[in-house]
Amino acid sequence: MSQRKSYAVGTGLFIVLGFTALAYLATQTTSVANSHQGVSYTVDAQFANVGQLKEGAPVKVAGVRVGQVQSITLEPGKDVADVTLSIDKKYAQIPTDSVATIYTSGLLGDQYVGVQFGGAKTYVANGGHFGLTKSTQPLEDMLGKFLGGGSAADAIGGTYSVTANFTNVGALAVGAPVKMAGVAIGSVASVKADPVKLNALVTMDIDKKYSQIPDDSAAAIFTSGLIGSQYVAIQPGGSPNSLKDGDQLILTQSAVQLEDLIGKFLVSGSSNSGSNAGNNGNNANNGSSNSPAGKH
Repeated sequence: MSQRKSYAVGTGLFIVLGFTALAYLATQTTSVANSHQGVSYTVDAQFANVGQLKEGAPVKVAGVRVGQVQSITLEPGKDVADVTLSIDKKYAQIPTDSVATIYTSGLLGDQYVGVQFGGAKTYVANGGHFGLTKSTQPLEDMLGKFLGGGSAADAIGGTYSVTANFTNVGALAVGAPVKMAGVAIGSVASVKADPVKLNALVTMDIDKKYSQIPDDSAAAIFTSGLIGSQYVAIQPGGSPNSLKDGDQLILTQSAVQLEDLIGKFLVSGSSNSGSNAGNNGNNANNGSSNSPAGKH
C-alpha cells in the first residue's frame, strides 16, 4: 500500500512540475527575445487593433528579429493605434511598400510585428512610415474564418455606407464581411427589420478605397461552404456612375434557406421518379399492343 502511495505522489509531483515549467517558459520566452542592442532607426505604423501587443515586443522579418516595438499610443481623435518600431540600423533596406502585420507566437505566445517585404526600389528611412498594415485578429474573427466567413480588411482610410433590402437575410449577422470578386471590401454595419415594407434593411460599411463600384450593382447573400457563415456579395454592374455614401442597392438576391434547397431537391426527385414510372408504364403498354397474336 505504501508503494502505491509513493507512486501516486511521485506522479502528482511530476505533473505539477511539468505545468510549472511550461508556465515559466511561456512568461520568459518573449523577454529573452526582446533584448535590443546596437544603433537603430524608427518607423511608424498605424493599426486598427493592436490586441495584446506590448512595448518591447520583437519586430521580425522572415522570422528573424530585426528590432522591437518602441511605443504604442492612440492617434488623437481617432480609434487608430500609432505604433513606433525601432529597427536595427544594419537592416536599413526595407522597401517602402512592405506590410507590417501583428502576429502571435504559437498558440499561447505573445504578439509581435512581422514585416513582409514589398517590391519598391526605395527604402524606409528614419522617421518613415509603413502605409500597409494588418492588425491582430481577435479569436472571434479567427473562428469566423475557420467556418468560412472571412473578415474585412482594416479600413483606416474611412468607409462609406450603402443599404440594401432583402426579403430574407437568413443568418446574416452584424460584422459579416461584404465581398466583391471574393475579396472582403467592407462589413455589415446593421441588420434591421422594416415594419412598413416587411423586409430586412441591411447597412454596409465599405472601405473608401473601393469607391468606383457602379451604382447599378447587385447585392446577394451567400453562404461560405456547407456550414459556413453568411456574407454579402456585391456583383458590379455597368453604370458609369459610382456608389456614394447613403446610396441604396436596388438589385438584391436574398439568402436561400437549407430547407428550401432540400424541398426543391425532394420535389425534383419525386417528379422525375413519377415521370420515369409513367414512361415505363407507357412502354409496357406499347409492348403489349405490339406483341404478335397467339396461334389458335
